[in-house]
Amino acid sequence: MLVQAPAIDATAFKTVLGRFASGVTVITALDGGEPVGFACQSFASLSIEPPLVSFFPARTSSTWPRIRAAGKFCVNILADHQTEICRQLGRPGADKFSGVEWTPSANGSPLLAGAVASIDCELHDEVDGGDHTIVIGRVTGLNEHSEANPLLFYRAAFGRLAHQ
Repeated sequence: MLVQAPAIDATAFKTVLGRFASGVTVITALDGGEPVGFACQSFASLSIEPPLVSFFPARTSSTWPRIRAAGKFCVNILADHQTEICRQLGRPGADKFSGVEWTPSANGSPLLAGAVASIDCELHDEVDGGDHTIVIGRVTGLNEHSEANPLLFYRAAFGRLAHQ
């Protein structure tokens, strides 16, 4: 006998899962020489052997297909002073990279100035994740860039680590 789970209210889902603090990243690539990217707090390490990471773009993303086509990307872990860069790269539409400083990472993807660390990846796999796609990247390079604290996201707002 199949028992169906009760429906989950979307607002309650967002509220409860918003209690989980996460770091903030920007996933970047080059599309025909043009930098593309999007802000992403749904990022996680997945495996050490082989070295894999994962992130979860919305199916409605217009940027993810451009990054997918590149076949490689850079995960930029943002520092706590990069709130405005996160907001700018989180907006749909216009030139997201206007005024954003970057240099090519080892795999050629945009490495954002001021990022705490970066992770170069090749696209390894994609899995259906409901209204999102589960993207798995094979890590090809790792770099620490600064000792700055990471930008955090908690309860739908940006935050910083408290110093004691």
